[in-house]
Amino acid sequence: MTDGEPVDLPPSVRQLLARVVNELAEGNAVAVLPVHAKLTTQEAADLLNVSRPYLIGLLDEGAIPCTRTAGNHRRLRLADVLAYKRSRDVERRAALDEMNEEAERLGLRY
Repeated sequence: MTDGEPVDLPPSVRQLLARVVNELAEGNAVAVLPVHAKLTTQEAADLLNVSRPYLIGLLDEGAIPCTRTAGNHRRLRLADVLAYKRSRDVERRAALDEMNEEAERLGLRY
C-alpha cells in the first residue's frame, strides 16, 4: 500500500486478518511468527496450553522433535509444535464424537 491506495488482498489474507482482529477483540494476545521459528520449551508449552514438565515428557517420548543447543537447552520448531497440536486436536475431536455417538446410542442426554 502506497500513498493510501487500496490493495486487493487474497481471501486467505482477509480471513487471517479477520481472525487476528477477533482474537484481539476478545482480549487475546496475537503473535505472528515464521513457521521455521524456534521456540523454547516454555513457549511451546504455553502454545499447547500444557505445563513445561508435561511438554518435556512429550519430548522425551519423541512425540515432538527438538534439538539441543549449547548448554543443553531444547528448541522446538514452531511448525513441529503446530503439527502436534493439529494432530492432538483431531484425536480429541474424534474421541468426543465417539463419546457423543455412544451417549446417543444409550439414550443419554446432557
